[in-house]
Amino acid sequence: MSIQQVGLNAYSAALRNFARAERGFKAEESGIPKKTAVSSFSETLQDSLAKVNDLQTQKDAMIQSFASGENQNVHELMISLQKAGLAMNITAAVRNKVLETYKELSRLQF
Repeated sequence: MSIQQVGLNAYSAALRNFARAERGFKAEESGIPKKTAVSSFSETLQDSLAKVNDLQTQKDAMIQSFASGENQNVHELMISLQKAGLAMNITAAVRNKVLETYKELSRLQF
C-alpha cells in the first residue's frame, strides 16, 4: 500500500466522520430531542471508582490466565498492569487532595 493510498484512506475516513457529525447537528436543529447526560459529582465519582475497580479485576484475571498458561501475551499483561497501577495512583492522589481540602476547610473559621 503506497503512502498516497494511506493518505487518501485517512482523508476519506475524516470526510465520512465529518458528514456523520454534520447530520447529527442537523438533527439537533430539527428539534429532535438529544440525550443529555447531566450527572452529579457523586455519580461521576462512583463511575470513576467502578472503572478503577474494573481495571483491577481485569488485571487480576490476566495475571491468573498468564500464571496458568492460558495466555502467553506478556505485552497485554504488562499494559494491563500499568493501566491498573496508574489508575490506582491517580485515585489515591485525588483522595489525598480531597482530604487535604477537607482538613483545610475544617480549619477555617466562619
